[in-house]
Amino acid sequence: MRIDFGATATDYAKHRAGFPSSLFNKLSEYGIGLPGQNIVDLGTGTGTLARGFADRGAYVIAIDPSASLLEQARLLSESVQLKVDYRVATAEHTELPDGSADIVTAGQCWHWFDRPRAVQEITRILRRNGSIAIAHFDWIPLKGNVVEATEQLIEAHNPAWNLGGGNGLYPQWLQDIGEGGFREIRTFSYDVFVSYTHEDWRGRVRASAGVGGSLTPEKVEVFDQELATLLETKYPIPILQIHHRVWAAIAKSPQSNS
Repeated sequence: MRIDFGATATDYAKHRAGFPSSLFNKLSEYGIGLPGQNIVDLGTGTGTLARGFADRGAYVIAIDPSASLLEQARLLSESVQLKVDYRVATAEHTELPDGSADIVTAGQCWHWFDRPRAVQEITRILRRNGSIAIAHFDWIPLKGNVVEATEQLIEAHNPAWNLGGGNGLYPQWLQDIGEGGFREIRTFSYDVFVSYTHEDWRGRVRASAGVGGSLTPEKVEVFDQELATLLETKYPIPILQIHHRVWAAIAKSPQSNS
């Protein structure tokens, strides 16, 4: 299944909830996202992590291979008067100088990378005693909830989609960074509920990999109408409370950087 989030950039920017402010507060307890830090945000998408760090006084370079997503990110940053340096590049080849970053972050994107190569690149661009933070903010399907019903509908329209049924936890990423020599690896997770109108939830789902990121526009429209009917019949309350989980892994750069 080929994924192109650029094809759904407008929905992605408008409807996909960014990381909650509580994540930035929690990361700051680990020395991540502090004023004056040089942060490189990989796979930035529409810049949700990048803007959060810039809002807290960090200097942020935000990288993504999709020019369409970066254009949406720039518009969002300008709308709130935040300065972020957006660049088209990849996690595996950032084109940044050696030892130029205090912090490297990756939000909602680690699974899309060539992970061993990304770890090598992150190690290269981190300064002495720098840190990496990998974060996720996932909807959680539970029996009978709207997320479960939505995922079942996605699977019916896109059998190649295999990202459903998740629990929002990613212990496998610890092996990636551990094998790369990163030290003092720690994780945290907690649950939040995000309010969505029916229209916003439909937009959020259209922005997902299994729908707008991989289906043709015609198939997206058919899916969207079926989701609208599903919400009206099974979940008629006007404001949906969507179960999400925040998860993050934090680690120090390899000893060779120290």
